[in-house]
Amino acid sequence: MSFSFVSGRTKSARGLASRFALALALAGGAVIGSAAAAPAAYAQDNSRGFANAYSPVAALVAGEMPNWPAAAAQFETLVAAIENEDDRNIAGNFALQIGSNTSNPAFQRRGLEMMLQSGKVEPARIGQFNYFVGTLAYQANDYAASRTALQAAIAAGYTQDDPYGVIMESYIKEGRVDAGLDYLDTLVAGGVALDQNWFLRSLQQSYDGGLAAESLRASTLLVTHFPGAENWTKSLQVMNELAELDGQGQLDLLRLMRSTQAMTQRSEFVRYIENADPRIMSNEVLSVLAEGLAAEHFTTGDTYYTEVKAIADTRAPVDRRELEQTVREGQAGTAMDASVAGDVLYSLSDFARAEMMYQQALEKGGDRDTALTRVGMAQVMQGNYAVAIATLGQVSGNRQPVATLWATWAQEKMGG
Repeated sequence: MSFSFVSGRTKSARGLASRFALALALAGGAVIGSAAAAPAAYAQDNSRGFANAYSPVAALVAGEMPNWPAAAAQFETLVAAIENEDDRNIAGNFALQIGSNTSNPAFQRRGLEMMLQSGKVEPARIGQFNYFVGTLAYQANDYAASRTALQAAIAAGYTQDDPYGVIMESYIKEGRVDAGLDYLDTLVAGGVALDQNWFLRSLQQSYDGGLAAESLRASTLLVTHFPGAENWTKSLQVMNELAELDGQGQLDLLRLMRSTQAMTQRSEFVRYIENADPRIMSNEVLSVLAEGLAAEHFTTGDTYYTEVKAIADTRAPVDRRELEQTVREGQAGTAMDASVAGDVLYSLSDFARAEMMYQQALEKGGDRDTALTRVGMAQVMQGNYAVAIATLGQVSGNRQPVATLWATWAQEKMGG
């Protein structure tokens, strides 16, 4: 199965080169001014040695036939002549012009960095300049430097053009999904207005890399901050593919998919039915068959549908008729007997008594994580969300992803 949660890349990463080139060009009038056109004007503000070095290089781009490549070739003579920060600012300004006129992002970045280093950039533009540096570093795959500059832009109050998203994307580009998720946690804690695409990108990258733990983190973050059937579908389908679950663990994940309206494929309905088993949880299987039929994943002439329905139709009335006997056997018998009774009760939506039987299975030494998961699930289905979250928080091992997602849904149902 393949997934594509976002088209190409997020808004923060899409078209970086063209957008930033345009932004730099638009900034040119205000940032660059007429540095190259009037070199003599800088003599009064800059060192004599720098002014002398600057004049012949600036002359290369004066007039109707500016020779920007020649100016680029001579730029190091300006750097060598820098004696003070005014010199550095003008040299940086000129480097930015060279970069803009020769489509050379390395020169653009160098110019901006020199201007920032000079301390001569007006305070209102410091954030924007750092943003440009950060995005140019991102384009050059210099991701650590990109993050440093973008964080400086944010600290200076510049949050236009989604610097948060570019930082997030930089972690993804490095293959450091977990670090990107840590960064998302800091944004959440800091009260930053969140963009759904940041979470979708982390989920996509986690899935593409087959990273189950990171996928779980990304999934829970996504549905916590952007709940709804569509995001539950994306998250749970990923976990259904990546989580290492046995048949019953997979059944409990599919039950959550059903409850969140996240089952969208015939294969999910079939897997649900196979794991529930029409001979054991017949009434639940009949409900799933009906939903699959309504969603047009099955037809009444479908061989699979008719064969499973025939088995479930035969078994369902027996389960209902023998329910009380099954419960008594569960109470008097082994952990397995209690667990079977819980399964039948759960399949009949008798969640209160199912909880009781799963609790007995736990107390009788049944599989701890399975019993706790299903106690918590039954509590969720009764609307006892806070209790369920506490119960599900005790689950460990391979079932922990299932319990975490059920607890996340309980938190959503509880209102955050």
